[in-house]
Amino acid sequence: MTTLSVNGESRSIKASPDTPLLYVLRDEFGLNAAKYGCGLGQCGACTVIVDGKAVLSCVTPVLLLEGRTITTLEGLGSQDAPGPMQRAFIAEQAAQCGYCIPGMMMRAQALLDRDPHASDEAIRAELQPHLCRCGTHMRILRAIRRAAEELKTTAEARTGQ
Repeated sequence: MTTLSVNGESRSIKASPDTPLLYVLRDEFGLNAAKYGCGLGQCGACTVIVDGKAVLSCVTPVLLLEGRTITTLEGLGSQDAPGPMQRAFIAEQAAQCGYCIPGMMMRAQALLDRDPHASDEAIRAELQPHLCRCGTHMRILRAIRRAAEELKTTAEARTGQ
């Protein structure tokens, strides 16, 4: 039995220790935002955040994750109450087919959590591992910049700066 902390909730699973996190998220927890793309850690569709870092869940076995904090796109907000990153992607209409977008959003969230003032160059570099053929790249960049502004404004309001 393995216990994982996913989106702030402790959950136990009976999966084999070498089971990729992606399968546990989708099949056992019903968290379907992370997508199966290539299964080889090459496309980024399965990206989640583990202890603040973007991780490819299709190649990360659950045995490495006990005691660590896992966040999926569902942990950033819900359909009824989307978080800043989700609101920004909606406002900028940054998704076309939507398959790669959850992974990009998670990688962007991890970047902004580390560096809320990330430059366009840093954002582009961070998204480099993601494969996307939809052609919404400029809208994706605008959405990430929009999310960054909202996150900065929220942080400043909390600290009174």
